[in-house]
Amino acid sequence: MKAFMNEDFLLTTAAAQVLYHNHAARMPIIDYHCHLSPRMVADDHRFRSLTEIWLGGDHYKWRAMRANGIDEKYCTGDASDWEKFEKWAQTVPYTMRNPLYHWTHLELKTAFGIDKIVSPATARKIYNECNEKLKLPEYSARGMMRRYKVEVVCTTDDPADTLEYHKKTRESGFEIKMLPTWRPDKAMAVESPALFRSYVESLSNASGVTVSTFPDMIDALQKRHDFFAANGCRLSDHGLETFYAEACTTDEAKTIFNKVYGGKDLTHEEILKFKSAMLLIFAEMDWEKGWVQQFHYGAIRNNNTKMFRQAGPDTGFDSIGEFNTAKALSAFLNRLNASGKLAKTIVYNLNPCANEVIATMLGNFQDGTIPGKLQFGSGWWFLDQKDGMRKQMNALSVLGLLSRFVGMLTDSRSFLSYPRHEYFRRTLCDLLGTDIENGELPSGEMSFIGQMVENISYYNAKQFFMF
Repeated sequence: MKAFMNEDFLLTTAAAQVLYHNHAARMPIIDYHCHLSPRMVADDHRFRSLTEIWLGGDHYKWRAMRANGIDEKYCTGDASDWEKFEKWAQTVPYTMRNPLYHWTHLELKTAFGIDKIVSPATARKIYNECNEKLKLPEYSARGMMRRYKVEVVCTTDDPADTLEYHKKTRESGFEIKMLPTWRPDKAMAVESPALFRSYVESLSNASGVTVSTFPDMIDALQKRHDFFAANGCRLSDHGLETFYAEACTTDEAKTIFNKVYGGKDLTHEEILKFKSAMLLIFAEMDWEKGWVQQFHYGAIRNNNTKMFRQAGPDTGFDSIGEFNTAKALSAFLNRLNASGKLAKTIVYNLNPCANEVIATMLGNFQDGTIPGKLQFGSGWWFLDQKDGMRKQMNALSVLGLLSRFVGMLTDSRSFLSYPRHEYFRRTLCDLLGTDIENGELPSGEMSFIGQMVENISYYNAKQFFMF
């Protein structure tokens, strides 16, 4: 019987252990998609308690606590930091076989050097010990990034953002790159005329373009796209329910814009047409600058309207959706490819039933110019755990080239989430190591396979994004 979370955690074969310890473990981290607060990095934020750094904004933990019968005041409410942590500690024993159980103990071990099992009996001691360490300079926001050998982080930023904290961080001489990522979802969100008009006005203020027509809005967005590029941006990201590829002429887009900007509700067909037009325009902007475009699709968000009103978005009330997206994705990629404007692309799906759909679809548009030009993104959100990662990598292996994969990202708001890279790397090494032990991969090629592990862990992303 193995000890819990020892040095060979998740590594079930000798070959897996060699691949991880000799290759994956020493690679730096490129976290090319996250939701960290740029202000916290710029200010080198000092965390007041373990609760702030560990539970603040973590909807994964909040979902588990609610499922365990914990009142909302201990999740997003006004309970004290200790009370919130105490309730989390009560929940942890009940998360066995949920990835939270692994993540929790891996984060404690790697960040704070604590091997204790979290429970009500150990809660106070763990809380006090971590709080004492958080007083030390090396446990600041930047200190945490250094601890985990982070080389680059790409935050997620609205086109109207000033990027002032990225500039402040850059000018401070901080050795770790923090780059913005263009996330223009609100420029496509025409379901609510009032919210859309409010956003267009903020975009107008940020760009200096007086926006009253569709061409004005595109001009404003182009100026902000240029501004992001001047501040180091090399990626875009789009959060979509599904892909959009309806035919929409420029005249139609102008008419739809005038209607929604004027405060009138759009029909379902008009919404789809406008989103399709915008998605295509954004893709062409990215291609012109040589950016990588990312698409996270498949979530049904804010399902619980009562809790949405109480706690707001991104608080743990989203779930996996079912969308028939193959034809729209095909049409979208084909349109860009036909015009010679298909940028490097990463697609992340949230429903694992679409793994093979995505893996085969992206293979249709690989053009031989760049290794892995179209990427099947790593297991995302509900799938960034051992089972989800293995399924994604197995589909990619069977239907594409795992060796060209750009690997893992945190997609997190937490400075304690970097162990997800370790979790991914251990899972990857176990996958390959098992094949070696079973004679499905040649043991005589350990040098090549070791380099493959290093590439997936680090070098592929470094080259793909040109960091």
